[in-house]
Amino acid sequence: MKFIKNLALLLAISAATPALADVAVIINPGNGNSISQNDIARAFLGKLKKFSDGQSITAVNSTPDNQVRIDFQQKVLKKSPAQVKAYWSKRLFSGKGKPLQELGSDAEVLKFVAANANAIGYIDAANVDGSVKVISTF
Repeated sequence: MKFIKNLALLLAISAATPALADVAVIINPGNGNSISQNDIARAFLGKLKKFSDGQSITAVNSTPDNQVRIDFQQKVLKKSPAQVKAYWSKRLFSGKGKPLQELGSDAEVLKFVAANANAIGYIDAANVDGSVKVISTF
């Protein structure tokens, strides 16, 4: 009986804890550039402006409340949402950059990246389709 109670408690706790999904970083399939994991973070922090071939990088975010964005920030940027918000506020105030464009869903990110040769974005890995190329998964 004690085993069943412990098992029920464990299941209740695991159900209440949000699972981190795999996040796929995507680019346009026509883009032949590769990019390191460190440079992916730099691109989404506005520090890396060009791919290795000289093409400008257009990085796009999901909305702040999107779980994929939260997972991306934790896994790739190694920052909490509050830290990322403070980072961009500081860059904006100092004139060193402005926050990235935000798109409302994985479908919008897919569509944007598929339509823009120099775009980079991230989505839930389960939502990847043939319209984009995955360059990294976290």
